[in-house]
Amino acid sequence: MTFETPPPLPDDGAAALSSVLAEVRGVDADLASAEARRTRALARAGHLALDATVGMRTSSKAAEMALREVASEIAAAACVSDRSVQAQIGRAMTLADDFPVTLDAWEAGALSRAHVQVIVDAGTPLPLERRHEFDVLAVATADGLSPGRLKTRLAALAESLQPTTLTERHRRGRETRCVRVIAGENGMSDLIATLPTVLAVGIYDRLVQQSTALRDARGDACLGSASDGSDGSASDRSDGSVRGGGDGSATSCASDGASEGTGGRTPAPDTRTADQVRADILADLLLTAAPDADPTRLDDGPGALGRIRARVQVVVPALTMLTPGDENLDPAELVGHGPIDAATARALAESTSLPWDRVITHPITGAVLRTDTYQRTAAIDRHLRARDRHCRWPGCIAPAVRCEVDHNHDYALGGATDVCNLCHLCQRHHTQKQFTRWKVRQLADGVLEWTSPTGRVYIDEPLPYSPAVRFLPDEHPPPPPPPPPGDREPAPF
Repeated sequence: MTFETPPPLPDDGAAALSSVLAEVRGVDADLASAEARRTRALARAGHLALDATVGMRTSSKAAEMALREVASEIAAAACVSDRSVQAQIGRAMTLADDFPVTLDAWEAGALSRAHVQVIVDAGTPLPLERRHEFDVLAVATADGLSPGRLKTRLAALAESLQPTTLTERHRRGRETRCVRVIAGENGMSDLIATLPTVLAVGIYDRLVQQSTALRDARGDACLGSASDGSDGSASDRSDGSVRGGGDGSATSCASDGASEGTGGRTPAPDTRTADQVRADILADLLLTAAPDADPTRLDDGPGALGRIRARVQVVVPALTMLTPGDENLDPAELVGHGPIDAATARALAESTSLPWDRVITHPITGAVLRTDTYQRTAAIDRHLRARDRHCRWPGCIAPAVRCEVDHNHDYALGGATDVCNLCHLCQRHHTQKQFTRWKVRQLADGVLEWTSPTGRVYIDEPLPYSPAVRFLPDEHPPPPPPPPPGDREPAPF
């Protein structure tokens, strides 16, 4: 995503908005600089604590007490928790010691706090000796990307720098899978399941689809109107609201506890949020193996909700399947979430009954050239899914399988139904493109040119696939060139 200085616009409010935008961006830069300077100060405080233990008997307890002493000094002056300050000191030392280039860019205003956090989270699992290289590459990668898109790019970058394969680490990670309950307040608790990412994303996607089907089956008459702060996924309505009975169970709309349609009573409005509906369906599935509130259930058998299956979008490089030992160079990707191990990708490829789209890419740039498949599917949709992979609004990472296909130039105004005039937009950004002054134009190779109401232009390029050709240094460097003729010595014969 690039930024260009807009041309002068007529005074339709854009000038005032442009002034506000400039002020916000200026404050953002000042805030980033101040936060970075504070991080450096906290890191120095941590090093002062460690320096105080030099010469003393090496002990983790001594280092802990020294850090606690310094943290308490700062916390008392700021009237905050010393535990919080000590945690901040630890994060500051990691950033200053292991990611100095990121810290410099933050202080210069080139990165936001969110970008910095994404870089540190992605780079921390790497061995210490590889973090400096990651630090330099991550800052260069962050230019023009939102934190969400940067996270996806850095996940692949971190994999390429890992000394062990993703399959090996995933095998160890699977050993940590578990389910646990953390007691909360007011009779509530958190049920946490640690699972492979593909399974966790699939479970959540199925819950989203089932809650949407439940809402549609009940009809809008049972739905409230207040916004609930849902995740805004494309499967929810544009306001993110799905309503229920508010009684903590997934029962159908009812008044005074009566079943819907009983005694001629008018159903009470469903007031549950989308999150609450999903939580109720999850409880029903785990406790009864089927959603009890399924309004599509006509007899003793499962209804339509039980037939809903999870959807995930996976990109599997062909070379990764053929040479799994090199998977770190070009790992398989769960779109919107990051790399997955080759064994999981292979299992998905072998077990699914759905057609896989073969994506033909440019060997150098990685740009999508065409797609094909052995089964009859919509060729345009295959190409768009392969090219876009996520919502094409600048910075959005909603997977393409959860997005809507939009005509950049409206079909009603003569726009063609062709890949050069179509792209994926999530429901939120599709609506925003239709009903606000934002404009979009598709350039060559699927590049989108977005123009804001103030006239600023933002370029969103499709994420390229890894090139098939890689240039590696020669194992044996070529011999040095011969000296000029005038500098040659006579032959010894």
